[in-house]
Amino acid sequence: MWLTPMMSADLVAFGGYLRRRLRRGGLPPFYLPEQLPVTDFQEWMDSYWARDAQELFRIERRPAFMRFVELVVVNSGGTFEATSYAGPCDVSRPTITAWLGVLEATKVARIVRPFSTRKSREIATAPRVYAFDTGFVTEYRGWTDLRPEDMGVLWQHYVLNELDARTPHVEVRYWRTTAHKEVDFVLWRRGQRPLALKCKRSASNTGSLDGLRAFLRAYPDALPVVVASDVERPYSERLGPAEVRLWVSSM
Repeated sequence: MWLTPMMSADLVAFGGYLRRRLRRGGLPPFYLPEQLPVTDFQEWMDSYWARDAQELFRIERRPAFMRFVELVVVNSGGTFEATSYAGPCDVSRPTITAWLGVLEATKVARIVRPFSTRKSREIATAPRVYAFDTGFVTEYRGWTDLRPEDMGVLWQHYVLNELDARTPHVEVRYWRTTAHKEVDFVLWRRGQRPLALKCKRSASNTGSLDGLRAFLRAYPDALPVVVASDVERPYSERLGPAEVRLWVSSM
């Protein structure tokens, strides 16, 4: 059984403070206290090393491995290239690939692979890697007070967590072209229409949906969805010849 960090239903039960959830993360010991227990993040990582990395996977190079974990969290949401981690961690590329497998197996990292049907100019191989919890992202990036520009990437992490909690058996991918048109997440089951999902911090900032438009040109039968954090109830807008649905999870 995989228990994700707090999802939207849990957030409602604990007061519904989205900003607090994004800053502190979705682990109750970090979210609930009046004061954020900063040292607990390092204690959690120390426990992860001893309980999972060392005991279960017999990893011996603690400084290098923990440096790798730190870099994965700092770069969370970005495209993963093993070579770029090998040098800073002073290990080989195959070791980095093996360690990423450990993070995926222990649910510390979420690998989102590209959606592609081998159409021209689609990115087909490079995965994106997300840290499992926004609290560690803000802590490792040093984000004590969240700025508006920080909220977008954290909202994207939150939406991915929601997808994993609500639809654990549906494959989640991302879509990107060599022309830098992209869709944050694509939900896909073989034989069904893909659902193309764009995360927006605010519904008032939905003007730039070029990625969704490009995806619809490539996959006309797709269902386009925008997930914004400030929509009280779902509504629809036109997106070229298609209708786009603006959704929000329960806050």
